[in-house]
Amino acid sequence: MSTVRLRVKRQVGPAGAAHWEEFEVDREPKMNVIAALMAVQRKPTTVQGKKTSPVVWDSNCLEEVCGACTMLVNGHVRQACSTLVDRMSPRGEPITLEPMTKFPVVRDLIVDRASMFESLKRVKAWIQLDGSYDLGPGPRYSPDQQQERYALSRCFTCGTCLEVCPNVNPKSKYIGPAAVSQARLMNLHPTGKMHAEERVEALLGEGGVFDCGNSQNCVRACPKEVPLTTSLADMMRAGTKHSLVRWFRK
Repeated sequence: MSTVRLRVKRQVGPAGAAHWEEFEVDREPKMNVIAALMAVQRKPTTVQGKKTSPVVWDSNCLEEVCGACTMLVNGHVRQACSTLVDRMSPRGEPITLEPMTKFPVVRDLIVDRASMFESLKRVKAWIQLDGSYDLGPGPRYSPDQQQERYALSRCFTCGTCLEVCPNVNPKSKYIGPAAVSQARLMNLHPTGKMHAEERVEALLGEGGVFDCGNSQNCVRACPKEVPLTTSLADMMRAGTKHSLVRWFRK
């Protein structure tokens, strides 16, 4: 049986120094990166024969829905559950695994994506209903509206778009394209429109939608093909209109 070598960037904790360790595991048919990491977990011994602690990573759904296993594989941000070893190492080359760089490292390959969820809170990315009475049947959508909203709803907060965005960096407070797109999704909802101005207002502050540098890396990297650049342009137009209306009201 052939083997696959994993070169893993490890870090004991947020304040720990990063270091590299290499492991070799048996290659299995249709093996994904998660399965390779599980093999390391069962036998955490480096290629030099040194026993070490099991590699720590995060995963949940194992079908590219939760975003928890997002990491850098051979330098490119991917979901480990849907990344096949044979594609990353067709001729036995080592596979390099690193944590994402735009989020604080918790340990090894786990990062803290809390900033993304805080951004969703900032733009109120939900439909506000009190649930105290029966609202009756839900609103009807045209096929075009269904298609538009479904494309936006595919976002699973994996962090890929932030990882590839040059405007998301330690010197910037840019909220990132994911939250902007979710604000647009909520504003397209018949009930969500009631709070559309609040969401647009939230995107006009520091780190808001106009901090986008239009690199368009996000839309190319998104694993769910969410039309992020369309959302950015749409919310920029909404922000400009809102600012002009607010100025004329003075």
